[in-house]
This record gives sequence, structure tokens and C-alpha cells, in this order.
Amino acid sequence: MKRPFFGVKILLLVFIGFPQLNAIAQDANTNLPAWLTRPLPLIDCLNLALQQNATILKAKSDLEASHGIVVQTRAVVLPQVQATGQYKRTDRGAIENFPVSGISPLPDQNWNAGVQIIQSIYEGGKMVAALHAAKATKEQALAQYQTTIADTLLATRVAYYDALLAAQQITVHEASVKLLQNELEDQQHRYNAGTVPKFNLLRAEVAVANERPYLIRARNDNRIAKNNLANLLGYNLPRDVWEDIPMQLTDSFDDKPYEINLPAAIEQALENRTELVAMRKAEELQRLNIINAKSGYKPTVQVFAGYNWYNAQYTPPVDLDHDIHGWNAGAQMSWDIFDGMLTHGKVVQARALYERAKTDVVDEGRQVELQVRTAYSDFVGAREVLDSQKTVQEEAEEALREAEARATTGTGTQLDVLDAQTSLTQARTTQVLALHDYAAARARFERAIGEDMVQTAAK
Repeated sequence: MKRPFFGVKILLLVFIGFPQLNAIAQDANTNLPAWLTRPLPLIDCLNLALQQNATILKAKSDLEASHGIVVQTRAVVLPQVQATGQYKRTDRGAIENFPVSGISPLPDQNWNAGVQIIQSIYEGGKMVAALHAAKATKEQALAQYQTTIADTLLATRVAYYDALLAAQQITVHEASVKLLQNELEDQQHRYNAGTVPKFNLLRAEVAVANERPYLIRARNDNRIAKNNLANLLGYNLPRDVWEDIPMQLTDSFDDKPYEINLPAAIEQALENRTELVAMRKAEELQRLNIINAKSGYKPTVQVFAGYNWYNAQYTPPVDLDHDIHGWNAGAQMSWDIFDGMLTHGKVVQARALYERAKTDVVDEGRQVELQVRTAYSDFVGAREVLDSQKTVQEEAEEALREAEARATTGTGTQLDVLDAQTSLTQARTTQVLALHDYAAARARFERAIGEDMVQTAAK
């Protein structure tokens, strides 16, 4: 007996709570940031991504961390300053004194302190290699950071175009539903007047019902596209945002003519792409590793200078307050005549990795050229589709007007009108898709040749 009552309570909660849930969804916009509710051009989105995108922020942290690697690499060239100190107290029973009368026993407390500067002057080529490696590491990290920025800005630019496409798809399908709804109302009036059979009315109802799912999907695509764009901009949506994000995208699709010289574009990509810059720096680092490995065959030479203090043990008075101090300086050399072929193994490994790095550079160059050619092909295809659709929408609108006029005069059929309406919707959809694909293909091509995405969008 409790189960029906429980079900009634659930239904009451749903019907009572539903208006409150709607009110929460309607009030969601009050917690949104200012940039999300003002007109938002593409250039502003790209700048927001530079400031807030998580991938870019993490890449920036990696770039800062690479500075520590640079400092570590240069450490072998810089002098080292060492300070030492010690205090020790020993049981007198464990101290052996001289068995000669008149000599003070050794103290049971001892201390010493010193400071020393050590500078390497020869490390078998390692010092010069370290300076070059530090520079190459810095440039490699910067190139990797720029690659992350370029990829993220491309994703943001395409996401902006996706949101524009979704919004225009809503407009297209709303217009289509309106056309079909008007046709349904016209057929309803004609049916009520007895001038058309019920079949015409049913056909119009089916046409409206078939078009509504496309409108629903377009609205869903619009929500998803805006969520994706907000995520790329590094914004966490409030939990009470249930439906559409109130983004006011102001730019339109970039359909301006864009001429491409493919050989020059490939040359530009091979020169500007930061992925190739990073690969070349990796190759340079591997070459420097060979020098580091070969340094094991050669001696190392260091010079040093210091100053030491310690308490007197034999010079009276023998106590902690009586100290002896002085400076020292000199040079030292070490040379591993035979290290069990450890250095040889390091050289073999370094040479192999260097050859692999060289192959990586060549292969990356081929991949970059392939990306440029693929992006070029996609752009040409998108441009051809866009050119082919310039007059299709106008022709479809004219065909619909003629079909409606013929149907009104009785020389045409309802099927002609419905076919013309469907063709108009397809023409509008294809036109919007062509504009989107053209703009996205151009953005991908500009990324493939290493263009500055922010500067390009600002033009």
C-alpha cells in the first residue's frame, strides 16, 4: 500500500518543483562573467584563450621549468664555492697523548672551518658544449611552447566557426519549419474548404514532423559547440547553467578570396613551423651529447683557492679560543686512463641517438609538407564547393515561389511545393556548411604553413 503513495509523492514533487527548476535555469545567466555576455568577436576569443586556456597555461609552466634545466646545464662552466665546518668533542680516555713530560695533552674538543672556490678550466670540451646546449634547450622549449599555442588557437578558431555554423543551422531549420508550418496551415484551410483531400493535409503534417528533429539537433549542436568553445577559453561554467550559454558571437565566416602559391607555402612551412625548430634543436642537443660523451677520454683540470680556520692542538695554549688560519691555492687534474669502456659505450649511444635525431628532422619535414599539401587540397575543395553554391540558394527560393504560384493556380501540385521547400532547405544548409568548411580549411592551412593565428584573425 505504500508504493502507490510513494509514486504520488514523487509526481507531486516533480510538478511542484518543475517551475522552480525552470526559475533556476532562467537565473543562471546572472553569475556569468562580463566577457561571456558581451559581443564576442573571434580576436577576443583568441586573446582569452591565450590568457586562460589550460593547455597554454600548462605549456607556460613547462617553459618556466625549462629555465631550470638551462641553469643546470650551464653549471659546469661556473665556479663552485664550498664552505665546510665541523665541531667534535672526544672522551679523554680515547685520546692518546705524547709520553713526554712538559707537553700539554691534546684537547678533547676540536673545530675547523673553511671556504674554497673551485673553477674548472678544462673538461675535455664539455664546458663549451654545455653553453651551446643551454642555448639550444632554451630555444627548443620556446618552440614547443609556441607549438602548443598555435595548436590551441587553431582549435579555438575552428570551435568559433563550429558555434557560428550551429547558430546558422538553427536559423535554417527554423525557417524550414516555418515554411512547412505555413504550408500546413494553407492545406488545413483548403481542406476545411473542401478543395483538397485529407491526403494533402496529412502529407503537410508529416513534412512538418520530419523537419522538427533537424531543428532539435541543430539546437543541441549549438549548445555543444558553445560548451566546447567556453572550455577552450578556460572558463568553468556555473553548475546552474542548464541550457544555452549566452554567447554573442559577432563575427561571420571569412569567405574572402585567398590565393595560395603551394611551393612558396611549403617553403614557408619548412622555415616557420615550430615543430621543425624544436626537432632541429633536439638534433643539436644530441650532437652536443657526443662531445660530452667523448670528454671521458680526456683529462679534467681545475684550479682552487680557499681559506681555512682550526683550533690549535700543539701550539700553547691548547684551547678552543686559540685558532690557526691561512689561505691555500693550487690546481688539480684527473684522468681516467681506463674506465672499463664506459666512455666508449656512452659515445656509441650518443652517436646512435644523434643519427636518429637527424632522421626525425627529415621525417618531420616530410610530415609538415604532407600537412601543407593536405590542407591545401582541403582548402581548394572547400573553395570549389563554396563557389558552386553562390547562386543555388537564390535559384531554390525562386523555384519555391514558382511552385507555390503554380499550386495556387492549380497547374502545380502540393508535392512540387514540398519538394521545392526541401530543396531550399538543402541549399541553405549546403551554403552554411560551405562557408564553415571554407573558413575552417583556411584556418588549418594557415596553421600548416606556420602563420600567426592571432595576427591573421585580426586582419
